[in-house]
Amino acid sequence: MPRKPPKTPETPKPPAAATTEGSRIGGRVKRYAKVSTTMAGLGARLAGQKFLGIEIDRDQHARQLMQSLGDLKGPLLKVAQLLATIPNALPPEYASELQKLQNQAPPMGWPFVRRRMAAELGPSWEKNFTVFEQTAAAAASLGQVHRATLPDGLRVACKLQYPDMASAVEADLNQLGLIMSTFEAYDRAIDTREIRREIADRLHEELDYTLEAKRQRLYGDILKDEPGVRVPAIVDGLSTARLLTSEWREGRPILGFVDAPQDVRDAIALNMFRAWYVPLYGYGIIHGDPHPGNYSVDADYGINLLDFGCVRVFPPSFIGGVIMLYRALQKNDTDMAIAAYDKWGFKGLTRETVEVLNLWARFLYGPVLDDSRRSIGDLPEKAVYGEDIATKVHQALRANGGVTIPREFVFMDRAALGLGSVFLRLQAKVNWYRLFNELIADFDEEALQQRQSAALQKFAL
Repeated sequence: MPRKPPKTPETPKPPAAATTEGSRIGGRVKRYAKVSTTMAGLGARLAGQKFLGIEIDRDQHARQLMQSLGDLKGPLLKVAQLLATIPNALPPEYASELQKLQNQAPPMGWPFVRRRMAAELGPSWEKNFTVFEQTAAAAASLGQVHRATLPDGLRVACKLQYPDMASAVEADLNQLGLIMSTFEAYDRAIDTREIRREIADRLHEELDYTLEAKRQRLYGDILKDEPGVRVPAIVDGLSTARLLTSEWREGRPILGFVDAPQDVRDAIALNMFRAWYVPLYGYGIIHGDPHPGNYSVDADYGINLLDFGCVRVFPPSFIGGVIMLYRALQKNDTDMAIAAYDKWGFKGLTRETVEVLNLWARFLYGPVLDDSRRSIGDLPEKAVYGEDIATKVHQALRANGGVTIPREFVFMDRAALGLGSVFLRLQAKVNWYRLFNELIADFDEEALQQRQSAALQKFAL
């Protein structure tokens, strides 16, 4: 009888949590290679189309890129979703596909959570809670949230950052540079250098939960007199640079109200409007991420405003430019529009380029230019209008030699488009013109500067 070969000793298996974290990092490296390969192939195809006249199926390649990014998850997925909301940052085929991406990062397991909580609060961290739920209530690109209860009975949300996120962000930003430089080599209608810098700065800020806690307190102070907006209170002793503990606010997803009675939808939209624009026009500050997961609806249809990782502080002159452009559109005054874009930071614009930019501005400002109770979507061109205008603007800018978008423009535009999308889904009917004009009736740049400085100083920002 032949002898059986000796068994090869088995390699000891790492702990489950280590396996999860290791596979997360290893999988990220493999998926980076996939994205890079996809972008290299796209670069070659676009070059062939540009210089040799070879036709490519951009719709098909856009789907391939979306699949690569969808597998990647993490910070790059957040960036891809953001890019899809910036007009003309990407060709329309790609923007359309990227808008379909969903944040579905799997949560880390309980062994990981215990180690991370001990690293933030010490080995006896569990004594701070009477209940700490082992299963994450939510998981996103940078961290996950656990429900817990404090000894005094307060229910809280503990947002715990994933490990090594700083390195992941740096690597993902490099991938972003690859994606955008590939598109710019083919189409120079939009110079995206400032867009990239803005995204990088905001993404780095999202890693600092100490900064986020200050911003959350700031918003709580700014909105304290708004009965329809609630900002969860921070729990100081249980928050660090990588752990943010705050009051748990129970609420329902906003898209669960699309079939609610008209007056309910209108009330929710009004509270949403004030949650975003009272801080903007009163203090020059905006919540830069209107993703539906960043707010919920209370029992009385008030808004629970959540997640302050992405907050943009604008120079008062930028807000002055927003209002000046509004007046220019009302009067159809090109010279005033040029002055407004100058305040925004656009450089060297011709009158022809200003007219092109005004096409997009009239679309964004449309609801607040019409003194009537209406839905955001009550336009002759209906919902497709925005896509059509974006395409026209892109083509015209390319014909006029392109334009550099100031970095401040990115999150201002994102908020307007994100909120408009929610209002459209709700089919809320509000007099947006009157709401807006009430907010800006007494606008003064110097007064805004004083309020902003005092508020930032109060919260050490």
